[in-house]
Amino acid sequence: MPVYNAWPFLDDSIGSIVAQNFSDFEFVILDDASTDNSNTRLREWAARDERIRLHKSDRQLGLSGSSNAVVAHARAPIVARMDADDVAHPDRLQRQWEIIRDQPEVVAVGTLCNGIDARGREVRPRDRWRLVRRSGYIPFPHGSAMFRREVFERIGGYDETATSGEDQGLFARMAAHGRVVTLPDVLYSYRYHANNATLFNGLRAVDENHLNNGDSLAAYYMLGAMRLWAGEPTMLLEPMLRQKSFGLDPKSLLILLSALWGHVSPVTLKFFLRGSIRVRDLLASITVKDGKPYEWRSE
Repeated sequence: MPVYNAWPFLDDSIGSIVAQNFSDFEFVILDDASTDNSNTRLREWAARDERIRLHKSDRQLGLSGSSNAVVAHARAPIVARMDADDVAHPDRLQRQWEIIRDQPEVVAVGTLCNGIDARGREVRPRDRWRLVRRSGYIPFPHGSAMFRREVFERIGGYDETATSGEDQGLFARMAAHGRVVTLPDVLYSYRYHANNATLFNGLRAVDENHLNNGDSLAAYYMLGAMRLWAGEPTMLLEPMLRQKSFGLDPKSLLILLSALWGHVSPVTLKFFLRGSIRVRDLLASITVKDGKPYEWRSE
Protein backbone atom coordinates (compact mmCIF):
# COMPACT_ATOMS: atom_id res chain seq x y z
CA MET A 1 0.00 0.00 0.00
CA PRO A 2 1.57 3.29 -1.08
CA VAL A 3 0.48 6.22 1.07
CA TYR A 4 0.53 9.94 0.37
CA ASN A 5 -1.36 12.29 2.70
CA ALA A 6 -4.10 9.77 3.51
CA TRP A 7 -4.18 10.30 7.28
CA PRO A 8 -7.99 10.66 7.64
CA PHE A 9 -8.61 7.23 6.10
CA LEU A 10 -5.67 5.13 7.30
CA ASP A 11 -7.48 3.54 10.24
CA ASP A 12 -10.20 2.28 7.89
CA SER A 13 -7.87 1.05 5.17
CA ILE A 14 -5.20 -0.56 7.35
CA GLY A 15 -7.79 -1.93 9.76
CA SER A 16 -9.60 -3.64 6.88
CA ILE A 17 -6.41 -5.50 5.90
CA VAL A 18 -5.21 -6.61 9.33
CA ALA A 19 -8.74 -7.96 10.01
CA GLN A 20 -8.82 -10.14 6.88
CA ASN A 21 -10.00 -13.75 7.23
CA PHE A 22 -6.82 -14.71 5.33
CA SER A 23 -4.02 -13.79 7.73
CA ASP A 24 -0.80 -15.30 6.31
CA PHE A 25 0.71 -12.19 4.71
CA GLU A 26 3.19 -9.36 5.15
CA PHE A 27 1.68 -5.90 4.86
CA VAL A 28 4.18 -3.63 3.11
CA ILE A 29 3.39 0.08 3.38
CA LEU A 30 5.38 2.87 1.74
CA ASP A 31 4.96 6.44 2.97
CA ASP A 32 5.60 8.48 -0.18
CA ALA A 33 6.94 11.55 1.63
CA SER A 34 3.59 12.51 3.15
CA THR A 35 3.28 16.01 4.58
CA ASP A 36 0.32 15.36 6.90
CA ASN A 37 0.14 13.08 9.96
CA SER A 38 0.23 9.89 7.88
CA ASN A 39 3.69 8.75 9.00
CA THR A 40 2.83 9.10 12.69
CA ARG A 41 -0.30 7.01 12.23
CA LEU A 42 1.57 4.44 10.13
CA ARG A 43 4.23 3.99 12.82
CA GLU A 44 1.49 3.47 15.42
CA TRP A 45 -0.06 0.73 13.28
CA ALA A 46 3.34 -0.91 12.63
CA ALA A 47 3.93 -1.08 16.39
CA ARG A 48 0.59 -2.85 16.86
CA ASP A 49 0.88 -5.53 14.15
CA GLU A 50 4.15 -7.33 13.40
CA ARG A 51 2.96 -8.19 9.87
CA ILE A 52 3.27 -4.52 8.89
CA ARG A 53 6.59 -3.55 7.30
CA LEU A 54 6.81 0.23 7.02
CA HIS A 55 9.10 2.08 4.59
CA LYS A 56 9.46 5.80 3.96
CA SER A 57 10.60 7.63 0.84
CA ASP A 58 12.67 10.78 1.30
CA ARG A 59 11.12 12.33 -1.80
CA GLN A 60 7.72 12.01 -3.42
CA LEU A 61 7.84 9.26 -6.05
CA GLY A 62 4.33 9.78 -7.41
CA LEU A 63 1.69 7.19 -8.27
CA SER A 64 3.75 4.91 -10.53
CA GLY A 65 7.03 5.35 -8.72
CA SER A 66 5.62 4.63 -5.28
CA SER A 67 3.66 1.65 -6.64
CA ASN A 68 6.83 0.14 -8.11
CA ALA A 69 8.79 0.86 -4.95
CA VAL A 70 6.32 -0.79 -2.61
CA VAL A 71 6.20 -3.94 -4.77
CA ALA A 72 10.02 -4.00 -4.76
CA HIS A 73 9.97 -4.10 -0.95
CA ALA A 74 7.54 -7.06 -0.94
CA ARG A 75 9.00 -10.56 -0.60
CA ALA A 76 6.08 -12.79 -1.60
CA PRO A 77 5.43 -14.22 -5.11
CA ILE A 78 1.80 -13.00 -4.93
CA VAL A 79 1.12 -9.30 -4.39
CA ALA A 80 -2.20 -7.72 -3.40
CA ARG A 81 -2.62 -4.01 -4.00
CA MET A 82 -4.40 -1.79 -1.46
CA ASP A 83 -5.15 1.92 -1.76
CA ALA A 84 -4.76 4.03 1.37
CA ASP A 85 -8.23 5.59 1.30
CA ASP A 86 -10.32 2.51 0.45
CA VAL A 87 -11.69 -0.43 2.43
CA ALA A 88 -11.20 -4.17 1.80
CA HIS A 89 -14.03 -6.47 2.90
CA PRO A 90 -13.07 -9.30 5.31
CA ASP A 91 -12.90 -12.18 2.80
CA ARG A 92 -11.31 -10.24 -0.06
CA LEU A 93 -7.79 -11.73 0.17
CA GLN A 94 -9.04 -15.27 0.82
CA ARG A 95 -11.32 -15.22 -2.22
CA GLN A 96 -8.66 -13.81 -4.52
CA TRP A 97 -5.95 -16.15 -3.22
CA GLU A 98 -8.14 -19.16 -4.02
CA ILE A 99 -8.43 -18.00 -7.65
CA ILE A 100 -4.66 -17.45 -7.97
CA ARG A 101 -3.90 -20.77 -6.27
CA ASP A 102 -6.31 -22.90 -8.30
CA GLN A 103 -6.00 -21.27 -11.74
CA PRO A 104 -2.36 -20.94 -12.83
CA GLU A 105 -3.36 -19.20 -16.07
CA VAL A 106 -4.73 -16.24 -14.06
CA VAL A 107 -2.11 -13.50 -13.70
CA ALA A 108 -4.29 -10.94 -11.93
CA VAL A 109 -7.66 -10.88 -10.18
CA GLY A 110 -9.66 -7.87 -9.05
CA THR A 111 -13.10 -7.54 -7.51
CA LEU A 112 -16.13 -5.39 -8.06
CA CYS A 113 -16.85 -2.72 -5.48
CA ASN A 114 -19.37 -0.33 -4.12
CA GLY A 115 -18.63 3.38 -3.72
CA ILE A 116 -18.44 5.17 -0.37
CA ASP A 117 -17.99 8.82 0.55
CA ALA A 118 -15.52 10.40 2.97
CA ARG A 119 -17.71 9.35 5.92
CA GLY A 120 -17.95 5.74 4.76
CA ARG A 121 -21.57 5.91 3.59
CA GLU A 122 -22.44 3.92 0.46
CA VAL A 123 -23.13 6.30 -2.41
CA ARG A 124 -22.69 4.10 -5.49
CA PRO A 125 -23.93 0.50 -5.83
CA ARG A 126 -22.18 -2.43 -7.47
CA ASP A 127 -22.23 -2.54 -11.27
CA ARG A 128 -21.97 -6.04 -12.80
CA TRP A 129 -22.81 -4.54 -16.20
CA ARG A 130 -19.08 -3.78 -16.48
CA LEU A 131 -18.47 -7.52 -16.88
CA VAL A 132 -20.84 -8.16 -19.79
CA ARG A 133 -19.25 -5.74 -22.25
CA ARG A 134 -15.82 -5.31 -23.75
CA SER A 135 -13.98 -2.22 -22.61
CA GLY A 136 -10.53 -0.70 -22.76
CA TYR A 137 -10.86 0.09 -19.06
CA ILE A 138 -10.42 -2.53 -16.38
CA PRO A 139 -13.74 -3.28 -14.62
CA PHE A 140 -12.30 -3.37 -11.11
CA PRO A 141 -10.74 -0.64 -8.93
CA HIS A 142 -6.96 -0.59 -8.95
CA GLY A 143 -6.70 -1.10 -5.21
CA SER A 144 -8.62 -4.38 -5.37
CA ALA A 145 -6.04 -6.18 -7.54
CA MET A 146 -4.00 -9.26 -6.66
CA PHE A 147 -1.34 -10.37 -9.16
CA ARG A 148 1.63 -12.64 -9.77
CA ARG A 149 4.89 -10.85 -9.02
CA GLU A 150 6.79 -12.77 -11.71
CA VAL A 151 4.53 -11.36 -14.43
CA PHE A 152 4.68 -7.89 -12.90
CA GLU A 153 8.47 -7.94 -13.09
CA ARG A 154 8.50 -9.49 -16.57
CA ILE A 155 6.55 -6.54 -18.00
CA GLY A 156 8.55 -3.94 -16.10
CA GLY A 157 5.90 -2.98 -13.54
CA TYR A 158 4.14 0.37 -13.69
CA ASP A 159 5.15 2.77 -16.44
CA GLU A 160 6.76 5.66 -14.58
CA THR A 161 6.60 7.91 -17.64
CA ALA A 162 2.78 7.81 -17.56
CA THR A 163 1.09 10.84 -16.00
CA SER A 164 -2.23 8.98 -15.61
CA GLY A 165 -3.75 5.58 -16.31
CA GLU A 166 -0.77 3.70 -14.87
CA ASP A 167 -3.11 0.97 -13.62
CA GLN A 168 -4.83 0.55 -16.99
CA GLY A 169 -1.47 0.19 -18.71
CA LEU A 170 -0.23 -2.35 -16.18
CA PHE A 171 -3.16 -4.73 -16.54
CA ALA A 172 -3.34 -4.32 -20.31
CA ARG A 173 0.27 -5.53 -20.50
CA MET A 174 -0.39 -8.29 -17.99
CA ALA A 175 -3.28 -9.55 -20.14
CA ALA A 176 -0.75 -10.46 -22.83
CA HIS A 177 0.76 -13.02 -20.42
CA GLY A 178 -2.35 -14.65 -18.98
CA ARG A 179 -5.92 -14.06 -17.85
CA VAL A 180 -6.91 -10.91 -15.99
CA VAL A 181 -10.17 -11.70 -14.20
CA THR A 182 -12.74 -10.02 -11.98
CA LEU A 183 -14.81 -11.46 -9.16
CA PRO A 184 -18.33 -9.95 -9.42
CA ASP A 185 -18.81 -9.91 -5.65
CA VAL A 186 -18.49 -6.68 -3.65
CA LEU A 187 -15.23 -7.33 -1.81
CA TYR A 188 -13.95 -3.75 -1.85
CA SER A 189 -15.23 -0.25 -1.17
CA TYR A 190 -13.85 2.55 -3.32
CA ARG A 191 -13.87 5.93 -1.59
CA TYR A 192 -14.93 9.10 -3.39
CA HIS A 193 -13.56 12.22 -1.70
CA ALA A 194 -12.17 15.63 -2.53
CA ASN A 195 -8.49 14.70 -1.99
CA ASN A 196 -8.52 11.51 -4.08
CA ALA A 197 -5.51 11.11 -6.40
CA THR A 198 -7.90 10.28 -9.25
CA LEU A 199 -9.44 13.72 -8.84
CA PHE A 200 -6.08 15.47 -9.12
CA ASN A 201 -5.17 13.37 -12.16
CA GLY A 202 -8.45 14.37 -13.73
CA LEU A 203 -7.79 18.05 -13.08
CA ARG A 204 -4.35 17.79 -14.66
CA ALA A 205 -5.65 15.89 -17.66
CA VAL A 206 -8.38 18.48 -18.25
CA ASP A 207 -5.78 21.25 -18.13
CA GLU A 208 -3.32 19.51 -20.46
CA ASN A 209 -5.53 17.84 -23.10
CA HIS A 210 -8.06 18.86 -25.74
CA LEU A 211 -11.56 17.45 -25.83
CA ASN A 212 -11.12 15.88 -29.24
CA ASN A 213 -8.61 13.57 -27.56
CA GLY A 214 -10.20 10.40 -26.20
CA ASP A 215 -8.10 10.69 -23.05
CA SER A 216 -9.57 14.11 -22.37
CA LEU A 217 -13.11 12.77 -22.66
CA ALA A 218 -12.22 10.11 -20.13
CA ALA A 219 -10.68 12.78 -17.89
CA TYR A 220 -13.88 14.85 -17.90
CA TYR A 221 -15.94 11.76 -17.09
CA MET A 222 -13.55 10.69 -14.30
CA LEU A 223 -13.43 14.17 -12.81
CA GLY A 224 -17.21 14.63 -12.89
CA ALA A 225 -17.91 11.19 -11.40
CA MET A 226 -15.42 11.65 -8.58
CA ARG A 227 -16.85 15.02 -7.59
CA LEU A 228 -20.47 13.93 -7.95
CA TRP A 229 -20.20 10.79 -5.80
CA ALA A 230 -18.05 12.64 -3.26
CA GLY A 231 -20.88 15.13 -2.82
CA GLU A 232 -18.87 17.99 -4.30
CA PRO A 233 -20.02 20.44 -7.03
CA THR A 234 -19.08 18.95 -10.41
CA MET A 235 -17.85 22.30 -11.80
CA LEU A 236 -17.39 20.85 -15.29
CA LEU A 237 -19.72 22.99 -17.38
CA GLU A 238 -17.51 26.09 -17.59
CA PRO A 239 -14.24 24.33 -18.56
CA MET A 240 -16.09 22.18 -21.10
CA LEU A 241 -17.69 25.20 -22.73
CA ARG A 242 -14.30 26.91 -22.86
CA GLN A 243 -12.88 23.94 -24.77
CA LYS A 244 -12.47 25.29 -28.29
CA SER A 245 -12.21 21.87 -29.90
CA PHE A 246 -15.43 20.57 -28.34
CA GLY A 247 -17.00 18.10 -30.79
CA LEU A 248 -20.55 17.09 -31.63
CA ASP A 249 -19.99 13.36 -31.37
CA PRO A 250 -22.32 11.36 -29.07
CA LYS A 251 -19.77 10.87 -26.27
CA SER A 252 -18.92 14.56 -26.09
CA LEU A 253 -22.58 15.56 -26.09
CA LEU A 254 -23.45 12.99 -23.41
CA ILE A 255 -20.71 14.26 -21.13
CA LEU A 256 -21.78 17.86 -21.79
CA LEU A 257 -25.39 16.98 -20.94
CA SER A 258 -24.26 15.28 -17.73
CA ALA A 259 -22.15 18.31 -16.83
CA LEU A 260 -25.17 20.57 -17.39
CA TRP A 261 -27.42 18.32 -15.29
CA GLY A 262 -24.81 18.11 -12.54
CA HIS A 263 -24.49 21.89 -12.57
CA VAL A 264 -28.24 22.47 -12.26
CA SER A 265 -29.24 19.60 -9.92
CA PRO A 266 -26.54 17.19 -8.72
CA VAL A 267 -28.99 15.54 -6.30
CA THR A 268 -31.37 14.43 -9.06
CA LEU A 269 -28.44 13.36 -11.25
CA LYS A 270 -27.14 11.09 -8.48
CA PHE A 271 -30.64 9.71 -7.91
CA PHE A 272 -31.00 8.94 -11.63
CA LEU A 273 -27.54 7.37 -11.89
CA ARG A 274 -28.03 5.17 -8.82
CA GLY A 275 -31.30 3.91 -10.24
CA SER A 276 -29.77 3.29 -13.67
CA ILE A 277 -26.83 1.40 -12.18
CA ARG A 278 -29.13 -0.81 -10.10
CA VAL A 279 -31.27 -1.62 -13.14
CA ARG A 280 -28.35 -2.57 -15.38
CA ASP A 281 -26.70 -4.50 -12.53
CA LEU A 282 -29.91 -6.50 -12.15
CA LEU A 283 -30.02 -7.18 -15.90
CA ALA A 284 -26.37 -8.25 -15.85
CA SER A 285 -27.16 -10.75 -13.08
CA ILE A 286 -28.89 -12.90 -15.69
CA THR A 287 -25.49 -13.92 -17.04
CA VAL A 288 -23.03 -12.80 -14.33
CA LYS A 289 -23.10 -14.98 -11.22
CA ASP A 290 -21.46 -14.27 -7.88
CA GLY A 291 -18.38 -16.31 -7.05
CA LYS A 292 -17.34 -16.93 -10.65
CA PRO A 293 -14.38 -14.98 -12.07
CA TYR A 294 -14.91 -13.23 -15.43
CA GLU A 295 -12.09 -12.46 -17.81
CA TRP A 296 -11.49 -8.88 -18.85
CA ARG A 297 -11.34 -8.46 -22.61
CA SER A 298 -10.52 -5.03 -23.99
CA GLU A 299 -11.28 -5.82 -27.63
